[in-house]
Amino acid sequence: MILENYVAIDLEMTGLNAARDSILEIGAVRVTNKVIEAEYQALIHPHKELPKEVIELTGITNEMAAGGREMDEVFPEILEFGRDYVLLGHNVIFDFGFLKQAARNRDTPFERSGVDTLKLARKLLPDQEKKTLQALCDHFGIAREHSHRALDDARAARQLYEILESEYEAQKPDVFVPYPLIYRVKKQSPATNRQKKHLQALADYHGLMLNVAWDTLTKNEASRQIDKIIVQYGRMMKPVPEHEDDLS
Repeated sequence: MILENYVAIDLEMTGLNAARDSILEIGAVRVTNKVIEAEYQALIHPHKELPKEVIELTGITNEMAAGGREMDEVFPEILEFGRDYVLLGHNVIFDFGFLKQAARNRDTPFERSGVDTLKLARKLLPDQEKKTLQALCDHFGIAREHSHRALDDARAARQLYEILESEYEAQKPDVFVPYPLIYRVKKQSPATNRQKKHLQALADYHGLMLNVAWDTLTKNEASRQIDKIIVQYGRMMKPVPEHEDDLS
């Protein structure tokens, strides 16, 4: 099957877990009738300090991230850009999972089929020792300016797919057939007032400075922050009231 219309996509994230980490950058290349029609790139404000590992991997600094746009603004754009095209990427289910979480948080349906260049490489290049995007780009001579930046990686995944398709599709057409992407997520609800006050009270009690984006804090994030402080510093002697009405 020759794939004529698709969107090659890549994301950079603040971590590896779609349920607790967030999208930091989106890069996408829309291919229509086998021709690159448009490209999309957006840096997204994460509302948190970036882990050192993410900064070292991507080159995206906290200052750069702070200048990013809001996800509520970016998400409708990437939906419009991607249309209902097949999603293509290297380990595409990983990127799809973060997009699915963003869609679920906004009560937006998001179902797509996908083609995974990592799966293609595993089936078509069994003797290739390393099958990371960088290793495969080196193998096929695909030039890259900025690895681990979203748009550059999306471009590289598109080039890799086109090479694999041209060399192997005639012999093994079945492996190129898009398949439904399935990733189940739960909606991330905003933190309650009680959670926020409990977290702030814990920090004040132990003399800690918090770096928290209160407006975007979720229930899960608040719970993790509270548990982390309790494990490291202990509980407060005076309990937090059980009902939010008691917090006024």
